[in-house]
Amino acid sequence: MPVLSLIANPADPELSAALAQAVVAQTGGELNWLNHGVACDILEPSAPDALAIARDIIGTKAIDANLVPSEGRRKLLLIADMDSTMIEQECIDELAAALGLKSQVAEITDRAMRGELDFAQALDTRVALLKGLERKAIEEVRREAITLAPGGRALVQTMKAYGAYTSLVSGGFTFFADYFAKRIGFDEAIANVLEFDGDSLTGTVAKPIVDKNTKRERLLALAGEHSLDLARTMAVGDGANDLDMIGVAGFGVALHAKPAVAEAAGIRIDHGDLTALLYLQGYYDDEFVR
Repeated sequence: MPVLSLIANPADPELSAALAQAVVAQTGGELNWLNHGVACDILEPSAPDALAIARDIIGTKAIDANLVPSEGRRKLLLIADMDSTMIEQECIDELAAALGLKSQVAEITDRAMRGELDFAQALDTRVALLKGLERKAIEEVRREAITLAPGGRALVQTMKAYGAYTSLVSGGFTFFADYFAKRIGFDEAIANVLEFDGDSLTGTVAKPIVDKNTKRERLLALAGEHSLDLARTMAVGDGANDLDMIGVAGFGVALHAKPAVAEAAGIRIDHGDLTALLYLQGYYDDEFVR
């Protein structure tokens, strides 16, 4: 049976009891709070267009509404993108900033994430512009310019505590993915390898690159290794190169994504932080591992 999930951003919660009751009055079903003011489930809504009704009632409030199945709701595999998903920046744009090239590189990044450019070609073009950047400058960017996305550690640590395997698969770089995967608590990290000549970037990336196919194939491989039906998997990302893994996962989540990605994904989180992915699975706030 379906569950209508309503989730607000915990940093600025707008999900009032009155709004939740207004949705229930129009959709039917049983109201169950996961975290008062932040997240609730409406169990077995009877209205056939419950999601559209909920979104109409919510209007412009910063609340995400999604319809998810109740069976197998807690997932046992998480595949996550890194840039603009588990961290708040695009690493390659911040590296370009160290060379005074951020606007030029960021424009290419944005077009690639919207699916307007071939990902591999766009990556090669941007990395070539980084030629000569020194390792100490990259370390400074990693230390000073990159911030973890809110809720990410709670998401990963909670899912692991309840038996899930977690994988960070990024079209970015191991220099960042390995480091932040350890800080957040992922079981593994897969990303592209920047090539160096001594302590300076050569302007090239090792082949084959990690792209949308890699992300999808890693999800399928891990599901097989852990003997999981795809219905028990979750994938989250924001860009066009995440759509393939989002499309095959049991819960495919577009997080603060480009419009085309959000439209194509089965689940969209436009307002909440990464703890929204726990509420989608029916976790109560007091079950979170923080």
